[in-house]
Amino acid sequence: MPTIAEGGPEHDKYIFNYTRSWTDDLPVCKVSGIGYLTRQRYDELGQRREELESEDVSLRCYYDDAGVVCLYGIFNGHNGAEIARFARDRIAAEILLGRLPATEMDQIVNEIIQQSFLSVEATYNETIDNKILERESLQIQLPEGISNYDAYQQYPQIIEKLKELNEELSSGTGAAIAILKNNRLYVANVGESRVLLCKTDKDDVLKVIQPTVDHNLTNPNEVIRLTNLGLKIADGKINGSRTIGNQSSTRCLCNYMIKVAYKDFEELNEASAEPVIAEPHIVGGISIDSSYRFMMIASPGLLKTLEEATGTSQVNKELALLVVNQLRLQSTLTGVAQAVVDHIARIYHDTYEAQDNATGATRPNIMLMVRNFNFAMPNAITEQQHSWNSSTDQDTAINLTQTTTSTNTDLSTASAKNILPYVDFSEFNTKFEKAKAEGKIPSNIKYFNDNYN
Repeated sequence: MPTIAEGGPEHDKYIFNYTRSWTDDLPVCKVSGIGYLTRQRYDELGQRREELESEDVSLRCYYDDAGVVCLYGIFNGHNGAEIARFARDRIAAEILLGRLPATEMDQIVNEIIQQSFLSVEATYNETIDNKILERESLQIQLPEGISNYDAYQQYPQIIEKLKELNEELSSGTGAAIAILKNNRLYVANVGESRVLLCKTDKDDVLKVIQPTVDHNLTNPNEVIRLTNLGLKIADGKINGSRTIGNQSSTRCLCNYMIKVAYKDFEELNEASAEPVIAEPHIVGGISIDSSYRFMMIASPGLLKTLEEATGTSQVNKELALLVVNQLRLQSTLTGVAQAVVDHIARIYHDTYEAQDNATGATRPNIMLMVRNFNFAMPNAITEQQHSWNSSTDQDTAINLTQTTTSTNTDLSTASAKNILPYVDFSEFNTKFEKAKAEGKIPSNIKYFNDNYN
């Protein structure tokens, strides 16, 4: 079956400019929730000003294609949300309409994921041809070797138009997605959004695992890749800056200026090829059994905000603890995600206010998605918890350990980094059947099989 980018049957529906997403008509996964806040700036009086539109967009849906496929994702846009929406819709089309196999899935699914990301890039490049030609035409009109100052003084209209085009051609997005079919999970990302899995080990201790990788200048594999292109990187910086061109990520979707036009950035001029690429990091399939409790997808803005507000070096662990706490309090998964987002934004504000340096500060767009696998919510209004087993979670030990997988690490063999207990609950000492027989399960909690796997 041809891909969307190759002119498949749905090609004409998914052009770059659109007013409504086809994904709006897909059923929403009811065992997931989303929370977000738009960027917030502090004016000269220290007053908070919210932006109207978030650059982060999300997807949490299921699609029945010879078996139910669940697709989750966060797309953190750079310089606007248009490219983030475009990437979301294109990737969803490639994956959900791409006929995922029912058996022997791993290799084929990984190939489909790879193709979906690359098709976003290919289609984007086709849509910007006119803008590129206009940009080149304007550049030809400027005398060779003219300084930026003289160009602005002598050709202000050309320079202003070039600035406008460069701004439009700088739009891009990071992406982190998760696909669930037949209890097998596939994860992929470009950029700095993270997919985090929380599971209990053989001692019933909850730990958090990061199957995605951060594509930035602190990633050793990315540093090696960029160094091989001729760039000089020291202490996570290129020429003293932690950004690469006009962004912080070493991989993204779209953004013509940092890819084809990368030599316009002085610090990247020595690179022998495009330093920022669109190739995703892919992990899977991961067998989701009863030990997996929930999944989180977090935007870079949320992770950065939590890290700055708390000073933690264990941001994955801290985020998981916040989610666990809200799973025990909230009645819906959207309530869980939004409560965590609101809490992080509040402590960020309180931190800056206490330091009396809020003026000029910016809190970025923040977004969090929570997908419940097997964590009982005692206050749930509806049946949202999936249960393979056994246990209520009011007494589950939350002695979190944190595991981050590298590019070459298999999730099943990743070693955990021990972390001292943050919250010490009573020992996990009862199983579901025993608790039910003894009447210890609250009457408002019901268990059912997840219909979306």
